[in-house]
Amino acid sequence: MLELTNGTLQRKGHAFYPAPLRFRNGTTSTFRSFSASFVFGILSDHVGLSAHGMAFVVAAGLNFSDALPSGYLGLLNVQSNGNASNRLVAVELDTMQNDEFGDINDNHVGIDVNSLSSVQSYYAGYYDDGSVNGDFRNLTLISGEAMQVLVEYDGEATQMNVTVAPLNVAKPTRPLVSARHDLSKVLTDVAYVGFSAATGGTLRSRHYVLGWSFGLNRPAPAIDISKLPRLPRVGSNDRSRALTIALPIATATFLLAGAAAIFVLVRRHWRYAELLEEWEVEFGPHRFSYKDLFRATEGFKSDHLLGIGGFGRVYKGVLPLSKSEIAVKRVSHDSKQGMKEFIAEVVSLGRLQHRNLVQLLGYCRRKGELLLVYDNMCNGSLDKYLHAS
Repeated sequence: MLELTNGTLQRKGHAFYPAPLRFRNGTTSTFRSFSASFVFGILSDHVGLSAHGMAFVVAAGLNFSDALPSGYLGLLNVQSNGNASNRLVAVELDTMQNDEFGDINDNHVGIDVNSLSSVQSYYAGYYDDGSVNGDFRNLTLISGEAMQVLVEYDGEATQMNVTVAPLNVAKPTRPLVSARHDLSKVLTDVAYVGFSAATGGTLRSRHYVLGWSFGLNRPAPAIDISKLPRLPRVGSNDRSRALTIALPIATATFLLAGAAAIFVLVRRHWRYAELLEEWEVEFGPHRFSYKDLFRATEGFKSDHLLGIGGFGRVYKGVLPLSKSEIAVKRVSHDSKQGMKEFIAEVVSLGRLQHRNLVQLLGYCRRKGELLLVYDNMCNGSLDKYLHAS
């Protein structure tokens, strides 16, 4: 397999049979007939787009150092285009429309003589012998699929025929492009045969020749399609571009989501954060989690408020697991003696058990919050019985 270009921008590539071939008989000026058969493929990094095409070439020489890439296909340049001194003929498989050369579209096959302005050209495709009327079938040169081309020149009739077809289709009877031109007036006695391809400055493409054969004064030997290598698969740059755009967005989204999750967890931790000191281990009764008390009182709603004492408010609640009714005394933040009173109450009441005393079930402490948990006095407070009218 010949790789004419490798996707590099603004490059030209050539592959020619190393020895020149004699196209003119020694005893006559008649230019010899020839036939070339080849299988090619054009791959683009962008689906449906290509950076210029390739050509089968018969040329008097191999010096293409002054030739330009892009639309000049690595064959000619601005000054040399159209000069008879070029002494070359080419069959272009063009995938870009260049108005300066009078291209009919961006997907055509043309016969060129000393110029990129084709002597004759037509839309890429073939005439289907399998249809009733030999219907024309379009082909896309940059489809990424291998296609076969047959170039035939009749020296007596001075006519060149070019036929293009998919690999699984036999040679169509009707050629795609035909042109009459006496190549004896174009080429020298000996000439080189091969291929040329070029890329442009924006879109990347690759040009391949999977196999080819050539015959002088006879048909080109048939190519065994089953033995040809497969075209390499080139990943779409559109997908890479999409990943280039999507990946940073996805990463940023992931990081933001992670930061948000951490923020929520930290906020939740601080929301239910508690304090624990040495004296609590030694004297403390059962310790409740702030989360359980928060839920038991439904966030210390005013609807659960039982009363307000000297050191804080008392809320009614129901423990989520045991469903026990409790009273939670929440010591006021602005009480300067709050902490001292809180500790004294925990230490003393935590040790006392008497039927006439409200049982201290436990406690909780967190930053800025002092809480004591008692049995709920469902029958009311003692002062209501002592001072009842």
